Amino acid sequence: MRIPLILAVIAIIFSVAVDLYIFFDIKTKSRLRLWRRVYAVSSFACWAFLIALILWPKRSGDSDILGVMWMLYVYLSIYFAKFAYVVISIIGRLVRLIAKPKFKWRPSCRIGIVAALVVFAVMWEGILYTRYDIDVNRVDISSPRLPKSFDGYKIAQISDLHVGTWGNDTTFISNLVDSVNALKPDLIVFTGDIVNRRTEELEPFISPLSRLSAPDGVFSILGNHDYGDYMDWDSPAQREANNRLLADYQAKMGWRLLNNERDYVMRGNDSITVVGVENWGDPPFAVYGDLEKAIPSSRDSLHNQNDRCFKLLLTHNPEHWNRVVSKSTNFDLTLSGHTHAMQMMIQVGGWKWSPAKYRYELWGGLYERLNDEGKTTRLYVNIGAGEVGMPSRLLGANPEITLFSLPHEGI
Repeated sequence: MRIPLILAVIAIIFSVAVDLYIFFDIKTKSRLRLWRRVYAVSSFACWAFLIALILWPKRSGDSDILGVMWMLYVYLSIYFAKFAYVVISIIGRLVRLIAKPKFKWRPSCRIGIVAALVVFAVMWEGILYTRYDIDVNRVDISSPRLPKSFDGYKIAQISDLHVGTWGNDTTFISNLVDSVNALKPDLIVFTGDIVNRRTEELEPFISPLSRLSAPDGVFSILGNHDYGDYMDWDSPAQREANNRLLADYQAKMGWRLLNNERDYVMRGNDSITVVGVENWGDPPFAVYGDLEKAIPSSRDSLHNQNDRCFKLLLTHNPEHWNRVVSKSTNFDLTLSGHTHAMQMMIQVGGWKWSPAKYRYELWGGLYERLNDEGKTTRLYVNIGAGEVGMPSRLLGANPEITLFSLPHEGI
């Protein structure tokens, strides 16, 4: 899909407005016409670049989404930097207007240039460093339903690999696999979005991902990007073949794909239940998930959504937990991904912020609630390891591995 018309119009208006402001700022502050000419020519080149980006086809099978992502990021890094200069410049003008004639300090041009350089540097640091710098977050989850034989059980979660963003370069994914294996988890779970648009993106990564190793294996689910919904297929049969191939590849990797299913991890006579649902999305994402099919709500069933077993739920979109799971079930822990923290996060001590908070109520980390019966249920949202839309992770939004430890409460 090409950039939506409204976003394309906004981008063009934004670019022209920013460039006109800076052009006239240069005109008023510099007598050299050369600077104006250079800026004008560079601006026209940037506008041509933007138009090419807008017109680039993005849903056809032979179009390269990587080219689009990199073009978009180059554009954003330039114009966000320019916008930083404009903001500082406008603030300086307002200060001088309000304080005139007492206030004669006029450093806004220099500060604006510094701000622009900082913004540009941060955006490219996100490509050159942060997207490779893996964080391991350790979380303890206790429950009275956890059998004693599972005391200290370790679960490693990864999510949102979006391997297509790496093309054929398997270096990062291989490093991620090594990092997960080094934690020596008992179980590994993947919570969806292994590709961007189509299954063939996964082919170069089958070998490194097959190296993920844990005594109880790897469980996985599908995310909204895993269904081929971001492509224009020649026929429904072609899309279905794409989706079957994804399941086949995951089986080849040794992963257990849970499509509205449940499985059990055993320790002697004890067990914990692992439930996986297909993508359950708030609009505009399609709903394929069926929790009732995976595990019934009826208490007449030996295993049900509110039984006495320790239950782990894998569901890609945290809105599923927010709207349904946390209200009517007693799942001990639900693991999701999807948000990426919009690939930008600031964290200072226990405080954190991401633009994702304006789109998702639950966007990263651990959340806890009491369900309708007063039972505690928890959600952890992993901010993912890959990128989509822009090939970058900014500030503190490092690729994440979450390692859960399950201590026995001893009731």
